Amino acid sequence: MPAVKAKIHHRGPGALRRNGRAPRPMQAAAVDRFGPPSSLTPHRLPVPKPGPHEVLIELNTVGVGSWDASIRDGAWRKPGRAHFPLVPGTDGAGTVVAKGARVRRFKLGDRVYAYEFGNKQGGFYAEFAVVDADHVGHVPQTLSLAEAGAVATTGLTALQGITSLRLRRGETMLIFGASGAVGTMAIQFSARRNVRVIATASGAAAQRLVRALGADAVVDARSDTLAEQLRRAAPSGIGAVLALGGGEELERCLDFVRTGGRVVHPNGIEPAPKPRPTLRIKTFDAVATPEAFARLHRALSSREIRVPVAATYPLAKADDAHRRLRKGHILGRLALRVGSEGRHA
Repeated sequence: MPAVKAKIHHRGPGALRRNGRAPRPMQAAAVDRFGPPSSLTPHRLPVPKPGPHEVLIELNTVGVGSWDASIRDGAWRKPGRAHFPLVPGTDGAGTVVAKGARVRRFKLGDRVYAYEFGNKQGGFYAEFAVVDADHVGHVPQTLSLAEAGAVATTGLTALQGITSLRLRRGETMLIFGASGAVGTMAIQFSARRNVRVIATASGAAAQRLVRALGADAVVDARSDTLAEQLRRAAPSGIGAVLALGGGEELERCLDFVRTGGRVVHPNGIEPAPKPRPTLRIKTFDAVATPEAFARLHRALSSREIRVPVAATYPLAKADDAHRRLRKGHILGRLALRVGSEGRHA
């Protein structure tokens, strides 16, 4: 295939308001070496340029997840030498301000959200991010950019995990780790599929949240009375499990899954569920495609859907967000606010 020059179309806002001049450096949070949260510091970096099939997004809100910490400390890295400064972040929402010549699904000014893991041009902890157009979706009218920025990774993961379970009308399913970022979305998507949803959650606040999101029953997987709670919640047994965590508590829950039951979990769950001859256990990775974003758009378009955000930090305080990650037990998702308060509202 012959080389295609990247004819780039620009829009005026923010740093790109200069009619052909080089844009000012953008603000970003990045690491110059792998390390603890304190290694994540403010940087001024060049604005990335979109290729022929990419869009440049001026970001409003960026999601923060445990996977970002593994990028920051080097636990997850691609083979070969890492290129510093390294900008973490796998998802966010904002406005399209430039695009390559091959991009057809988006126009300048569109409100979009995106998911990109291992982006060569840097992650989302910045004022701007370049993303392959296939990994971008239009934000549903029911969501603000503040909500959309916190839901691309977690929404795709939740929806694709539920789809993999092939839920049957009227059956009982368990969401293990239901009060976290993926779990809170999974409860809502599952509740609309005419199944009985049992959620695991520890602590009064977490249990109130998952009930408010649509869980039919809540059990505390850390409790000594877990077996009794599950017998009451699922007297006929559990047919399907979305496991968003692992360990002894999950194994105790799996004792109540009926023979032939399905268990699905994202890759990276540690420890992974132990193989059982009576259960079908499989893993998955969330993928971003135009079709996947179309399905997520439909799932998020109900005005009853909520995107729980536990706390929002300024971009310059991304290190504080990562310190909060370390403490765990976050109800919903953490997020970073990029740029001026309320921009692109």
